[in-house]
Amino acid sequence: MNQRQLSAHRPNRTRRAPLAWVAAGVASLVLVAGCASAADAPGAAPQGAPAAAAAAGSEADAILAKLGLSGRSATDVITALDQASDRQKDIFASVRYDKLVLKDGGTETQVALPADKFYLSVAPYVNQTHECFYHSLTTCTGELANQNVDVKIVDSTGKTLVEGTQKTYANGFVGFWLPRDIEGTITVTSEGRSATSAISTGKESATCLATLQLT
Repeated sequence: MNQRQLSAHRPNRTRRAPLAWVAAGVASLVLVAGCASAADAPGAAPQGAPAAAAAAGSEADAILAKLGLSGRSATDVITALDQASDRQKDIFASVRYDKLVLKDGGTETQVALPADKFYLSVAPYVNQTHECFYHSLTTCTGELANQNVDVKIVDSTGKTLVEGTQKTYANGFVGFWLPRDIEGTITVTSEGRSATSAISTGKESATCLATLQLT
């Protein structure tokens, strides 16, 4: 066997350690921020889809029962958890493009969202914010809790989707159900301060917007 053949048959052992190190680093950042990063998405669905779906449904039911939200739709669950004043931080509930990911201890499952809806939760701030990509309904915390803000959301065609006064929740966020797969802008105003940001609701879009600094 020549040198080239030896190289082709040699096990690739040098790439795993850096990948493991990166994964550990991402996990630690997620824990510090209290929110989910873009790298924190669940993996591909396992083989045996019907059985897996049934198991996932049972696990989701158990977690929702623990949250006191049995029998509620995915949209109702997200709205209720985001607006809750007393949050169960031992349960991780993260909003994605088309699903709600639930984690309780070693159990992870997901609940599908309606095909036409996208949830964007916004935390305007003045002095302090945090990194966030996928909104965590039970752990993300914004600076301006229980405050009135004026919000306007306009899509790329000029259609106004949201316009009016909103009150941020106890977690400092305010959430909006928007059409999927659009682009637009959001403007938030409060006490003479304002901020505007581009938004999108596609498959790679953030469900958490924590970069709106009111100036």
